[in-house]
Amino acid sequence: MHGLAMHGEVKYPASFPHFDYVNPQAPKNGTLQLAVVSNGFDSFNPFVIRGVAAAGISTYLYDTLMEASADEPFSEYGLIAESLEVPEDRSYVIFNLREEARFQDGEPITAEDVAFSYRVLTTEGHPFYRNYYADVSEVTVEGPRRIRFDFGDTKNRELPLILGQMPILPAHYWQDRDFSGNGLNIPVGSGPYRIADYEAGRSVTYQRVEDYWAKDLGVRKGRFNFDEIRYEYFTDDTVALEAFKAGSFDFRQETSAKNWATAYTGQAFEEGKITKEAIEHHRPVGMQGFVYNTRRPVFADPKVREALAYAFDFEWANRNLFFNQYTRTDSYFENSELASSGLPEGRELEILEPFRDQLSPDVFTEDYAPPSTEGETTLRDNLRTALTLLREAGYHIQDRKMVHQETGKPLAFEILLFQKSFERVVLPFKKNLERLGIDVTVRLVDSNQYIQRVRNFDYDMITQVIPQSDSPGNEQREYWHSSTADVTGSRNYMGIEDPVVDELVNQVIQAPTREELVYRVRALDRVLLNGHYVIPHWHLTKDRVAYWNKLERPEVTPKNGVDINNWWITP
Repeated sequence: MHGLAMHGEVKYPASFPHFDYVNPQAPKNGTLQLAVVSNGFDSFNPFVIRGVAAAGISTYLYDTLMEASADEPFSEYGLIAESLEVPEDRSYVIFNLREEARFQDGEPITAEDVAFSYRVLTTEGHPFYRNYYADVSEVTVEGPRRIRFDFGDTKNRELPLILGQMPILPAHYWQDRDFSGNGLNIPVGSGPYRIADYEAGRSVTYQRVEDYWAKDLGVRKGRFNFDEIRYEYFTDDTVALEAFKAGSFDFRQETSAKNWATAYTGQAFEEGKITKEAIEHHRPVGMQGFVYNTRRPVFADPKVREALAYAFDFEWANRNLFFNQYTRTDSYFENSELASSGLPEGRELEILEPFRDQLSPDVFTEDYAPPSTEGETTLRDNLRTALTLLREAGYHIQDRKMVHQETGKPLAFEILLFQKSFERVVLPFKKNLERLGIDVTVRLVDSNQYIQRVRNFDYDMITQVIPQSDSPGNEQREYWHSSTADVTGSRNYMGIEDPVVDELVNQVIQAPTREELVYRVRALDRVLLNGHYVIPHWHLTKDRVAYWNKLERPEVTPKNGVDINNWWITP
């Protein structure tokens, strides 16, 4: 077949000319200038845990076996692979590679390169790949352009698709090089751009490959329309915003409600040279929140975690800091049919019932909602509730400090940040916690130090975004499964080790139909919420973008929202 859907049929037929959300006649010209707010980069290898990779390198330098569409829940179509073969039970997949597929040095992409990519990613790459492809039991090169992956005893229907996402690396380039320590040596890719120039830690420029082998395929037509894409690094977001308004770069996606409400003004806006738009999307927004590191004794007790959530006043923050732009998040799968709500019933209750004795009664009797000060409830009321929960957890007030009755240890922790702008959210939270006698330290570090500390779980609490897709699967292991709790660099930020969560993750991965997937994800969502691993923040169902009027975008925006790689520059 030419494409594969997670459940049901694919939208696009064989030999389709282009995706519906691109402009196939988009001109290819010009330079797109973008900004990155970070302390720089020291690597051109995004697939290892060492170093900080340059922005854009995964997207522009490397092609994958398949390409996902942005207007379906989870479907992929052949890119390097011309076709794939899967049996009814999806116990294996065979990829047949395109004869014309080439690396940027002209060498053909072969089945041996695919086998090498799988091997090096799962043995020397980021631990994510080991977990993501854990159910692959055997890899067989059946010909120069034909490779088979067997999955052993598993019901993991997603495996053919996630193998389709695998970036294909040139075996001949890496043969005599250190995969984990290549630093800023420019690698050979297979994608639509190559690295043309860079200034270590300060900028990187990608140049469109004129003879790119895949430029006329349906999955590429109308995309990657800029001759050059240049990223410039800024250490301060305020400086980056002013640089954008001065014309130093072309496109900006805004994450600050305050900036969006107050900073996008000036002559360029008045004269129509810059367009400011909030473009609606329909993708799951996942979970953003204050994340507890349950590896730390201070957060080992769920009652403590539940109590502290009552000190975060979202309604005050939304009103005073965010210009009422946001909605409170109350699901790990927010803005999708996958989000749990109400009390479990029907099939969802059937899934949870076997675990009743291992779960909090609240999973079955309470409709989860984060603490709120809406209506008649005040912050004082919420702090009183927090105090009750802390007493139940064995704490009491002594000399105006919250201390544990048995150990005498004070309740104190550190919130780790790398964005100075987030201090205005954290400091009121800290002040509310201090009213409970809890000592909170807010530590601001640079982005590189922050990345290293998060990779090593060297924090008490962080603010984090946990993204989700319309079709959750193997990546859920990386977020919640006990096997990843102590793996350096994993995205199990909370350190969750719960056999019920493990089993529900396995059930999600093995869901046989879309309908069953929805029920299983809702059950998982409900258990995670009642574990009180985060204090939920907020979400927005629009992409806030501003861009100089040399840029144009397609008439159709897919459900996944804005993708600058479908835009172009007016000649």
